[in-house]
Amino acid sequence: MKKVVEFLNANPVQYLATVGRDGKAKCRPFMFAGLLDGKLWFCTNSQKDVYKDMLKNPEVELSVSSPEYAWIRLHGKAVFENNMPAKEMCLQNPIVKGQYGEATNPIFEVLYLENAHRIIADFSGNPPYEF
Repeated sequence: MKKVVEFLNANPVQYLATVGRDGKAKCRPFMFAGLLDGKLWFCTNSQKDVYKDMLKNPEVELSVSSPEYAWIRLHGKAVFENNMPAKEMCLQNPIVKGQYGEATNPIFEVLYLENAHRIIADFSGNPPYEF
């Protein structure tokens, strides 16, 4: 998990793919918040389409590449949880803090990826690192 966290922190804007409520693929910029209790946490806003899309179909995939032409793909089920320590962790990011102010903001939602399948790969020809 350490390798995944390091990769996500080094490449802070990832892209989250969902199936929209209209049945069409959607891809949006997203940001990793951190690791807590062995779970990869993210946050969003309950008023956004991405939140509503994930409620309808929680299967998501997140991807990002590095300047060195390596990439990570995470696939899993988005699980929303009213987890105050996770919200406080998310608020460590000044961008998140500026949007939501405090953990008790009623539109502030946190989620983790359940049963996340993780792959780190590159163009080296070596097999991908899967876990």
